[in-house]
Amino acid sequence: MVFQFKRGSFEAMVKAHSADLYRFAYWLCRDRSVAEDLVQETYARAWMSWESVRNEKAAKGWLMTILHHEHARLYERKRFPMDERELDEIMIAVEPTIQAQLEMREALWMLPKAYREPLLLQVLGGFSGAEIGAMLELTEVTVSQRLTRARQAMRKLLEPDLKKESRK
Repeated sequence: MVFQFKRGSFEAMVKAHSADLYRFAYWLCRDRSVAEDLVQETYARAWMSWESVRNEKAAKGWLMTILHHEHARLYERKRFPMDERELDEIMIAVEPTIQAQLEMREALWMLPKAYREPLLLQVLGGFSGAEIGAMLELTEVTVSQRLTRARQAMRKLLEPDLKKESRK
């Protein structure tokens, strides 16, 4: 009976957060199959610790933290040599029908990882500064500074395009 309750609550949590987890995993790695594997590994680790969860309302932040750590584990022992051609191959083709979306994605990837991750967690995940700090193991003040700097950098990156559009 306890197992069925545990399983039922876990399944409900999976259904509620799978889309957000996949979206965050995809933004981290830019590869659909790796993102799917990250989400699966996140759920496997979460299942093993599900009994220790006291507040199921905080499950989304807990899962995002696990996913972030799983993503880091992918690269902690590997060193990948990269050059410009390899980076171009990694980028997933985006339909060029909406120019603004393409420019936004390019601008996001131009941000340093330290600024990009908190910004994506806030915009895509809807997390507060405190929640982002807990996930990335940063203070709330540091998260706030990085979010501000990320927004300023995005404005600078996108500003020339905005001026071009206003002239038309």
